[in-house]
Amino acid sequence: MKNVLKISLALLVVAMMSCGKRESGELIGASDRPVWKGFNPYGMVYVPSGTVLVGPSDQDVSATFVQRPKQISIQGFYMDDTEITNNEYRQFVYWVRDSIAHTILGHFRDDTDEERIDWDYDIDWEDETLEEMYFQGDDRFAGRKEYNTEMFKYTYSWFDWQRAAGDRGNSPRTQFIKKKTVKVYPDTLVWVRDFAYSYNEPMARNYFWHPAYDDYPVVGVDWHMANAFCFWRTMLYNQYLGKDQVNTENFRLPSEFEWEYAARGGHELAPYPWGGPYIRNAKGCLLANFKPGRGNYPEDGGMYTVKADAYFPNDYGLYNMAGNVSEWTLTAYSENAISRVHDQNPDYRYDAEDSDDPSNKRKVIRGGSWKDVHFFLQNSTRNYEYQDTTKSYIGFRCVLTFLGRSINDF
Repeated sequence: MKNVLKISLALLVVAMMSCGKRESGELIGASDRPVWKGFNPYGMVYVPSGTVLVGPSDQDVSATFVQRPKQISIQGFYMDDTEITNNEYRQFVYWVRDSIAHTILGHFRDDTDEERIDWDYDIDWEDETLEEMYFQGDDRFAGRKEYNTEMFKYTYSWFDWQRAAGDRGNSPRTQFIKKKTVKVYPDTLVWVRDFAYSYNEPMARNYFWHPAYDDYPVVGVDWHMANAFCFWRTMLYNQYLGKDQVNTENFRLPSEFEWEYAARGGHELAPYPWGGPYIRNAKGCLLANFKPGRGNYPEDGGMYTVKADAYFPNDYGLYNMAGNVSEWTLTAYSENAISRVHDQNPDYRYDAEDSDDPSNKRKVIRGGSWKDVHFFLQNSTRNYEYQDTTKSYIGFRCVLTFLGRSINDF
């Protein structure tokens, strides 16, 4: 027994000596940590941390008082300089399409226990096995070979941090991991559905697929589809970064307060993103794509939407924060939410289920669109749409929370 104690003591002394020799006896932190240099995602601009007075910059013409003045502080973040375009969203659609084709053809990796797609395989689109991806029989129109886009579905996940924090570790982690499967192909019929007795079939046929509209903002996506895109974009970006520099923050929709802060471009109390109180410049040219006057739609240069980088950006480098298309935010809509939220990174959210009352499915949209009058273009104007609704005038852009104090620290 004494020999065992002596051996154990000797081993403990050796371990302590070797530990002290390696660490120099000082508290120096864990070793072998990855180096973090920060990054600037392509197509995004940095919006610095700051304080802003949100709320009406002008008379509340609707007399609803749903946006009350409040000073808030916002953490810095990256934001897409334009709304997500048709061609950018098409990359997502193609990824989903190709993943379905790979699955049907059995293109899986053999070196993993899980069934994972091997993207190194080429897809032979002439393979008869893939016929199920196309419309068949009477569903074919004029004999064309067209994808059955109802098959294009994607499952995304999110973690319910609020519920997990309130639970205080009493429930298994699986209780807070949420998943939802959504169709990813834009609802192109919105161009017909949104406007009764109006000939918009050419837009329904061409807007998402024709190269003429590649750089125009994607529409016909509901709130869930926008979140699915953000989840996929995060996955895609993390694969690019690899193991050496993992992005722990997700691409996501902005909160409505982040959106308003970014739209103001550093100009507090300015009614529009360009800073001034007018919708025309000194030459009389309109400064955004909206519905001028009583409905002179083409006066601003666009009968419907325009290219995502049309007009001049605001002072943060963000295009079309007013007009073109309204934009989804993370925020659940409540008339008096501003009176309840915190003044630091205010956030008001509710994950409505499909079975919930429609009033609980309202999500804030911001910025106004090509079919709106200029009141809806103001930085402070709040509006909403239902999360499971698609429209020809609602798109989105992504944000990514900045990690650290300031981009200038690097």
